[in-house]
Amino acid sequence: MPRVIENLAAESLSIEHALAFLGDGFSPADEESTFEAAQLLAGLGRNRDFLGDLLVDQLRNRHRDGGIESAYGPQAIVLSPVRGKCFLRANIWPSEDEACFTASGARNFVYGLPHDHNFDFLTVGYFGPGYRSDYYEYEYVSVTGFRGEVANLRFVERSALHEGRLMHYRAHVDIHSQLPPEATSISLNIMHVDAAQGWFDQYGFDLDSNAVTGVLNPTSTETFLRCAVGLGGQRALDLAETFGRRHPSDRLRLASYEARAGLCRETGERDALWREAELSGSRLLAMEAAARRRALAA
Repeated sequence: MPRVIENLAAESLSIEHALAFLGDGFSPADEESTFEAAQLLAGLGRNRDFLGDLLVDQLRNRHRDGGIESAYGPQAIVLSPVRGKCFLRANIWPSEDEACFTASGARNFVYGLPHDHNFDFLTVGYFGPGYRSDYYEYEYVSVTGFRGEVANLRFVERSALHEGRLMHYRAHVDIHSQLPPEATSISLNIMHVDAAQGWFDQYGFDLDSNAVTGVLNPTSTETFLRCAVGLGGQRALDLAETFGRRHPSDRLRLASYEARAGLCRETGERDALWREAELSGSRLLAMEAAARRRALAA
């Protein structure tokens, strides 16, 4: 499960001071760096006014003057731009009694969707009893990532991110299945970012079968490739064939076959393409292609 870090913050920090002391972020592999960043987050967590004041200012201005932009949607509030290798974020976790939960459902708040992360982050409970999680661990390097692959998850515990609880979620180690808090809650995060992390998969899991359900972080390169092939240009098809044969990312190789399979008019043509993928030398492609061929034969 995520590492619990002792919260030693004795004073509250403003968001400006927290960012100034944090500098370019933290190095997850460096124990001292991680601990110092965690204590800065804990100090910000002791500031009971900054987040409410920020939200009131945004509401009063009706966003006319810009302000903090969020790529995550209304549940997540990005509190700073990326600085070096980190940014600050707040997350709102509604309870089952909230109207937004009733209207949108659990999945839109990632409740009951077990997943790992392809990045490290620090978190502290800021307000409320905190979301609950069933925590698991696994060996990322032993997983290929095809759908249905048994991942040998190890259950650790169920616990809540209560106010003041300080934790380090480790990339490709910690899995959690989140459950709604008993009352609306808020957490604060320091998110670690790295230019290469998009090429490392983040997985969803099924706890009943202990298996991978899919990749949760498709890259923009995959999307662009699918669009280009879908538009039907020969140059796009040539590039997709090249990617399918020898791109260093097996995930992008799979995307190239999926894009081309969508253009196949006949079942036999589609089967032949997936047969090529099955013999490509990649275990990921072989397992995914075999599943597609079984579906075609059904």
